[in-house]
Amino acid sequence: MEAITVLQLLALPAGALAVSALARRMDWNVPLLLVLAGLIASIIPFVPEYELSPEIVLFVFLPPLLYSAALDSSYLRLRDVKRPVMLLSIGLVLFSTAVVATVTYLLVPELTIPAAIAFGAIVAPPDAVAAVAVGRKLGLPRRVMTVLIGESLFNDATALTAYRVAIGVIAGGGVSFLAAGGQFLFAAGVGLAIGLAIAYVAGHILTRISDALVANSISLLVPWGAYLAAEVVHASGVISVVVVGIYLGHQMSRTSYGTRLLSAAVWQVMDFLLEGIVFALIGLQLLPLIAGLEGYDPATVAMYALVLFAVTVLSRVVWMVPSAYLPRILSKKVRAREPKVPWQNVATLSWAGMRGVVSLAAAFALPADVPQRDLLLFLTFAVVIGTLVVQGLSFPWLIRKLGISNERERFEDDLSEAAAQQAAAAAATARLDELVAEGVLDIHEEVVQGLRDRSDRVARMAWERLGGGTGPEGEETPASVYRRLRREMLAAERAVFIRLRDQRRIDDEVLRRIMAELDFEEATLERD
Repeated sequence: MEAITVLQLLALPAGALAVSALARRMDWNVPLLLVLAGLIASIIPFVPEYELSPEIVLFVFLPPLLYSAALDSSYLRLRDVKRPVMLLSIGLVLFSTAVVATVTYLLVPELTIPAAIAFGAIVAPPDAVAAVAVGRKLGLPRRVMTVLIGESLFNDATALTAYRVAIGVIAGGGVSFLAAGGQFLFAAGVGLAIGLAIAYVAGHILTRISDALVANSISLLVPWGAYLAAEVVHASGVISVVVVGIYLGHQMSRTSYGTRLLSAAVWQVMDFLLEGIVFALIGLQLLPLIAGLEGYDPATVAMYALVLFAVTVLSRVVWMVPSAYLPRILSKKVRAREPKVPWQNVATLSWAGMRGVVSLAAAFALPADVPQRDLLLFLTFAVVIGTLVVQGLSFPWLIRKLGISNERERFEDDLSEAAAQQAAAAAATARLDELVAEGVLDIHEEVVQGLRDRSDRVARMAWERLGGGTGPEGEETPASVYRRLRREMLAAERAVFIRLRDQRRIDDEVLRRIMAELDFEEATLERD
């Protein structure tokens, strides 16, 4: 490998990290600043051209990013919003594909219908990374966040399947609507089956390995293994990875505390690095795409870009309103099962349609013989940049203007956590009393009292968040007894919290927060 190639490889992540660090320090929108920095860098003469390889994006970047998002999601909350998530990740993607394809076919001369459908599928799936980051920071309601995350996990599978069908038609194979539906069902069904099989095996292994380094090393291999296992049989690698991530995220509370602590750090670093590189790559594509527009009238291309950007954004708005309210009007079961949807939530979700690197990767994967390929590449870039800039900049303003927040949910979380801490403290104290009553240990009374006081103190601290205050060789030392007994108490507490989560009495976010506290405490009990 030549030195200049090595320098280029190092310069991209280094530059992305520098820009990300600046954005975090200044409290700016990280994805947007990375894209803008890439745009500026792309016009600097001495900056080398970075070609966006679709294979690298889809096989290297996409699996770990999807897997990490799925790990951090909640299976129980996703199950609660499965109807709106499916309406967005399947219905909206197909609707956007059809609308954008129709307008593109009518607008761009010499464009075939399959090429227009391929372009519609390319720009159909939003990338919720930027929206989720802003939503978490500004405190969007939990249901809105869950719908956003769920949509981002599954919409790529729908879009990429529609894209494959269109490319197959372009390649010369006529495909009927029935055959296209069959391809979609095969990709989704087999991807789901493969994901469940890998999830079961991986979960069985990870919950039985106490070595945190080994467990997390295995976890790092899982997303690529799940993706490739599905893709090799022409199924949906996206669905396979997402299913594995959701399942393992639900089972994470049953792994060792060391695995959980290390896993959180590993995937945070992975996300930070990969997302930085991906958004920087988006901006760096400007000059290569402009170079492919020789012979096109700039005013005409600008008109195409503005129209298709507007159509892409408006198609989401048009879909969101009836999909949010019509099912409640038409179905008594939906009204009984799901809470009323505030219009502010619908408005927020309607504007959370920023596109990302999957759209660009799919565009770059278009075969060379696709009609108007260079133009479609630039239009994809224009839509992606347009949504990131226009919606990305205005999204925080919209949330503040609508006045929606999760303050009530945070209070209810603190209330449920306090009750759970009290129940867990009672279980831990009961376990301590059992161990003392067994009389198999020469336990110092001050150790036992210290553990009781500590358990009581933890329970009281949870309520206070709400504003109220309610030796010789071979012989165990008091410190070693304390550590052993406290581990037993921690195990009892964890069992209570997991049971309460499974009973839906506390949320997954509450469980993760509590587990982190217990894990850090258990880490302090370890000795070199």
